[in-house]
Amino acid sequence: LLQMSSNHLRQRVVDLYKTLHYMGREYPVGAKWFHDRLKRAFLKNIGENDPQKISKMCDHGDFVVKELEAMYSLRKYRAMKQRYYDEQDEEEALERLRQFKKLATNPNEEPKDKNVA
Repeated sequence: LLQMSSNHLRQRVVDLYKTLHYMGREYPVGAKWFHDRLKRAFLKNIGENDPQKISKMCDHGDFVVKELEAMYSLRKYRAMKQRYYDEQDEEEALERLRQFKKLATNPNEEPKDKNVA
């Protein structure tokens, strides 16, 4: 049972390392910087034998993976927003939303803009 658990944890650690290494390619500071820090972090804990501690560290690594995914998604969203939206367009969209809101609360009121209705 201990051997099976050990193999399972070893595979989990290897998978986590591969995932983080792959995700580090897009890191803003640079892939080399990220990979060096990743390797150092894993080598620091290479002698750990307690399955509970290893599992806890893997859970923390999974959290880091999710944080990186969130950071990359936010970066892509901001880049796309910067490319496709102008501040003036944003203001016009907000004004249309305000008019829709007024129409929802006062359905008998005529809209100022013909495009809203």
